[in-house]
Amino acid sequence: MDYKREDAAAFSVEERIKNFNEFHTPLSKEEQQKQGARCMDCGVPFCQAGMKIGNAFSGCPLNNLIPEWNDLIYKGNWEQAYYRLHMTNNFPEFTSRVCPALCEKACTCGANGDAVTTKANEYGIIENAYACGYASARVPKVRTGKTIAVIGSGPSGLAAADQLNQRGHSVTVFEREDRVGGLLMYGIPNMKLEKQIIERKINIMKEEGIEFRTGVNVGKDITAAELLKDFDRVILCCGASNPRDIKAEGRDANGIYFAVDFLKSTTKALLNGGLTDKNHISAKGKNVMVIGGGDTGNDCVGTSIRHGAKSVLQLEMMPKLPDTRAENNPWPQWPMVCKTDYGQEEAIGVFGHDPRVYQTTVKEFLKDKKGNLKGAVLVKLSPEKDPKSGRTIMKPVEGSEYKVEAELVLIAAGFLGSESYLTKAFGVEVDGRTNIATADGTHQTNVKNIFAAGDVRRGQSLVVWAIREGRDVAREVDKSLMEYTNL
Repeated sequence: MDYKREDAAAFSVEERIKNFNEFHTPLSKEEQQKQGARCMDCGVPFCQAGMKIGNAFSGCPLNNLIPEWNDLIYKGNWEQAYYRLHMTNNFPEFTSRVCPALCEKACTCGANGDAVTTKANEYGIIENAYACGYASARVPKVRTGKTIAVIGSGPSGLAAADQLNQRGHSVTVFEREDRVGGLLMYGIPNMKLEKQIIERKINIMKEEGIEFRTGVNVGKDITAAELLKDFDRVILCCGASNPRDIKAEGRDANGIYFAVDFLKSTTKALLNGGLTDKNHISAKGKNVMVIGGGDTGNDCVGTSIRHGAKSVLQLEMMPKLPDTRAENNPWPQWPMVCKTDYGQEEAIGVFGHDPRVYQTTVKEFLKDKKGNLKGAVLVKLSPEKDPKSGRTIMKPVEGSEYKVEAELVLIAAGFLGSESYLTKAFGVEVDGRTNIATADGTHQTNVKNIFAAGDVRRGQSLVVWAIREGRDVAREVDKSLMEYTNL
């Protein structure tokens, strides 16, 4: 191969933790064209497959036409590359920043070398489109007279709204927060996705005719009956918003928060006044303990460091993943390997060591006389096979307890599903995981004219899967209204 993989350069840890801005320098247009040339136009492009292979998914859930637009970049046809990208992805400005790049893990080049820089190429396409004016409002020329309410303005809700509006239906999006974006706005830190990027796209969607109503908590401020009276169809895209708690003695101590509340308070304070209002949950000068080893936990680590935390410890219940693929996890499956993300990199740079402690959980939270958190008793865990289910369960190791100091604990243990007040308000059934239940292979709930999509239906997942859900439900809703669909 003539060209080697070149990634966008990240700012140094010392520089980037001084603020909450995005911290990568994009490649030049000329270098991006070289990276596009690395794509081999494979006979079987697993990068865009979005299918299950063995016990794991492989490739892009949106089935992006990756070889096509990589080749168009190489040829310098950036405008056509944008149109081919936008054909399958409503929001490349989001996915090119926050997606874990499932496409690259299934890239044929990556089977025996370095994968194509597909995520960075996508970033280059969309940002060039904005700079050149290709990414502009497309106002539908014809309206169908049909009305649709979308509840929730996260990625699935926005994707559904965008698709249905382009079809000519009149779409109103309801959002209970003060800003549009859902998870994108308040669940993902600004250094991963600057909020002006969201606002830039929302302004285009407004110009295209979509109405957004913020500060409206559907199920409380407005009833399901009112919505069903005023709209032909209702789509529930409310996300998996119930944070999973942990059970441990002393859980009621002051200073223990869910990660989503911590991240939301930081972003809201940042947008409202640059963190000067003192109304956010602050990690400054504190020993911080993050419970959970996923993306949200990593975001808490990075955010705490930017606050000026005294120390950061991150607990992971499961054993450390291997550094390379196991034999039962072959390419092009998603690689189950250990990765060090930006938050952990920053902790290593600031404190001199990896913040993660594996096979460990909290046995007890320690409080002072005023009920404030002062530390925790941790216990090591050992994996054991459950004789009934065959699944691996983590059991406490007797005598392995030890104490750590902590004045702030952030619980990033995942989410459990929809909030009960909403499902009760609409009378929709939920499954065993508390996600909204839908008929097999569809997004139709048990209630006529009410559909569900995104994390509220499939459970906690990725932004790219939420967009896929939004596009799929839009197709179903359109067909139910028009008796056919061209979406």
